[in-house]
Amino acid sequence: MIELKNIFKWYNVGGARTFVLKDINLRIEEGEFISIMGPSGSGKSTLLHILGNLDMPDEGSYHFLEEDVYSLKNKKRAELFQSRVGFVFQSYHLIDELTVYENIETPLIYKNISGSERKAIVADMLDRFGIVGKKDLFPNQLSGGQQQIVGIARALAGSPSLILADEPTGNLNSQQGEEVMKLFKQLNEEGVTIIQVTHSEKNAEYGNRIINLLDGQVKAG
Repeated sequence: MIELKNIFKWYNVGGARTFVLKDINLRIEEGEFISIMGPSGSGKSTLLHILGNLDMPDEGSYHFLEEDVYSLKNKKRAELFQSRVGFVFQSYHLIDELTVYENIETPLIYKNISGSERKAIVADMLDRFGIVGKKDLFPNQLSGGQQQIVGIARALAGSPSLILADEPTGNLNSQQGEEVMKLFKQLNEEGVTIIQVTHSEKNAEYGNRIINLLDGQVKAG
């Protein structure tokens, strides 16, 4: 499903290169549940952003679903990722001007799904996450944990084949966090590929493989 070859990412600081990622080679099969771990500054989020086409490396190649990502035109590349990938961010990335309902509906609009079908999918997500009563509220009217739940519901609404999650339980209490991880496990058993960045060893164990990063390099996995 995913193959990264010789991925480098750097910044130029005072005429010298500072590497964020250094020679990353990674193969991820469809249906895997991968946990990426490592200390702060090890390059975990940068790697996840490259996997989700939110950032580009300075060097290297990326194949996603048999497609050579960096040889695709921008529009085709964006369509590929929008149609297949769901993102769960630690900082929510909800749209402040939209209600909970509208935030969850947003990725479906890009998929040309009919209005009635969108309504049914959003209703299912609101029900699944117990947030029916919050559907007309705006993000600033929600707690951090509630915003994270909405972010997860939005990521799942489009039935992605790949979920990329950056510290998905970072702003949740322990019970909510456990429920989210169990949901990810269930989705994975249904065939969804999941890649999560986490500091939590407990959350990492939900995965079937752990990739450890240190100073921008893969140490194991």
